[in-house]
Amino acid sequence: MAEGEMLKLSVEEFSRLQRYMLLSDKNSEAYQSMKERYIELKVILSFSGVNLTELDRIKE
Repeated sequence: MAEGEMLKLSVEEFSRLQRYMLLSDKNSEAYQSMKERYIELKVILSFSGVNLTELDRIKE
């Protein structure tokens, strides 16, 4: 998979995951699981040079 395609998929997943997180109870197991993936994606995107200022709606 090309780097650009991987980056596109990661940005899409990050955005979609945040929508789900905003709809979930922060104390639920589902939210905690999503938060783990959120952190992973945030690290990947930051390392790839993506500016998360506009994309990050959770900001945890």
